[in-house]
Amino acid sequence: MTATADYRTLAERASAELAEATAEEALDWTVRTFGDDFIVASNMQDAVLIELATQAKSDVDILFLQTGYHFAETIGTRDAVEAVYPHVRVVNAQAEQSVAEQDAEYGPRLHERDPGQCCHLRKVVPLRTTLAKYSAWVTGVRRVDAPTRANTPIVGWDERNGLVKVNPLAAWTDDEFNDYIRDHGILQNPLVEAGYPSIGCAPCTAKVAPGADPRSGRWAGQAKTECGLHG
Repeated sequence: MTATADYRTLAERASAELAEATAEEALDWTVRTFGDDFIVASNMQDAVLIELATQAKSDVDILFLQTGYHFAETIGTRDAVEAVYPHVRVVNAQAEQSVAEQDAEYGPRLHERDPGQCCHLRKVVPLRTTLAKYSAWVTGVRRVDAPTRANTPIVGWDERNGLVKVNPLAAWTDDEFNDYIRDHGILQNPLVEAGYPSIGCAPCTAKVAPGADPRSGRWAGQAKTECGLHG
């Protein structure tokens, strides 16, 4: 069997064995199974996943997609993570082109005319390039985030990127998530309190009306609901 086939089999077995695992159990399994050969993805909206991951491995790699379009507060949160968790290594995954170079080739404001293409260039491709260096990645995806994520497993096989995908927070409710932030004093992007419960690139993220779907501020007014990172 190839290494890919071995890891696919591993993911399928772990999907069943860890179906009811806690976040801590899922992360402990990840460290035992992969050692240094995995990375934790963070959009720097908060440090819940980072906090949990560092409990399992203090010097974990943290993936941040540096799109060139982030809010200043998001970059500030990334910098704060490095200060609060001095042993982590933040891996800034960047697109092959700068924003200026992309504008020169595709025209300005590609995110308005073709947000799918912009996300592909600035998120999907850099993610794929970075993940190619690892055998597993850990994400903060939760089933309550959106209907498209309702069946997210704790552990699964990421066919698109060809590696094991671990979602320790998949079963967490919003109350559990917010309680953890409050009870543990977790670092949080200040934009959350300012009315941005789901934070992406600045041009494609708007404030959300009270009581509205938290992700309704992402690509508001367009049919697009996902950036393509998770299927």
